[in-house]
Amino acid sequence: MNPLLTLNSLGQSVWYDNIQRSMLSSGMLQKLVEDDGLKGVTSNPSIFEKAINGSSDYDQALATLRSENPDADARALFFSLAIEDIQAAADVLRPVYDASDGKDGMISLEVGPDLAHDADGTIAEGRELWKRVDRPNLMIKVPATREGLAAIQQLIADGINVNVTLLFSTQRHEEVMDAFLSGLEARLKSGKPINTIASVASFFISRVDTAIDSMLDDIKTEDEDLRKKANSLKGKIAIANAKISYQNYKEVFGSERFQQLREAGAQTQRLLWASTGTKNPNYSDVLYVETLIGPDTVNTMPPATFDAVRSHGHPHLTLEHGVDLARFQVNMLPEVGITLDSVTDDLEAQGVDVFAQSFDTLLEAIDNKLASENFQNAASA
Repeated sequence: MNPLLTLNSLGQSVWYDNIQRSMLSSGMLQKLVEDDGLKGVTSNPSIFEKAINGSSDYDQALATLRSENPDADARALFFSLAIEDIQAAADVLRPVYDASDGKDGMISLEVGPDLAHDADGTIAEGRELWKRVDRPNLMIKVPATREGLAAIQQLIADGINVNVTLLFSTQRHEEVMDAFLSGLEARLKSGKPINTIASVASFFISRVDTAIDSMLDDIKTEDEDLRKKANSLKGKIAIANAKISYQNYKEVFGSERFQQLREAGAQTQRLLWASTGTKNPNYSDVLYVETLIGPDTVNTMPPATFDAVRSHGHPHLTLEHGVDLARFQVNMLPEVGITLDSVTDDLEAQGVDVFAQSFDTLLEAIDNKLASENFQNAASA
């Protein structure tokens, strides 16, 4: 059996962390749905930057948009291009959405990363994108910054599906779940339905190990026991961090507070494992898939990881194995001089910066294309 299909049978939805126009025009996305049981797609500013800046797939569409909107700036042109892709992907995924009663079949579009610390700006752009895309299986992606929490709560209260992204810490995850529940409660109190709202909390995995492993490698000590402790934690903390968050998820969504919302038709806010491509070549290329398999979760995989799982994955339920060991490993970090909260705070800030830089590069690339002689000739042809 296709291992990707096995994941679905174990209760974990397989999503694809990539989108570009050629996937849609070639029928590739449709094939992934039909052959591999693909249940959703995620995008981010870095993915769109590579797609638009790294190919000519969008040049003709960009020329058309410019001719129709000569005063539009690069940001407006980008969102017009992105929305075309998001709408087309949403339509391919719509049967999955319908078959799952609105749980899967989702496509994500992120608000501009320059709004990561602007709650009001995030809310306004989230509402605008939701209206422009006009698909029930859209998720608006919102970074899990402190300012993002207020935006998440309001967008959920508005009845907008939200993918909470750049989530690294268990504490911030608890705050995200509270924002989700508060948004549902506000909407229910206003007499509006909550049974059609879907949300995921995108918990980043591999970046945590990359940061922690580097710090463990930098530990210089003559203490043999300390060196052994440090070595024993390599490649373990990202998975441990995720397993602890899943236990927190079960507690929150098994609570009396959520039960009242469930009775009104509310879905849980599933954990979505993001950044699941293995960056350390010494680790298995399916490490961050096979160690985090459990019900009511999502794994969004970059193309290489998706192909690796299909090729040689051996899925079985693992997410609740070794939870006590996971807590022990995280609690051991201070003994080797590492504060996990500090690391995850830094990763959040870095994640916002990386997406902002990709967005800036993308807008600059659009401006450069518009100014190029070849583009102008093509546009006037």
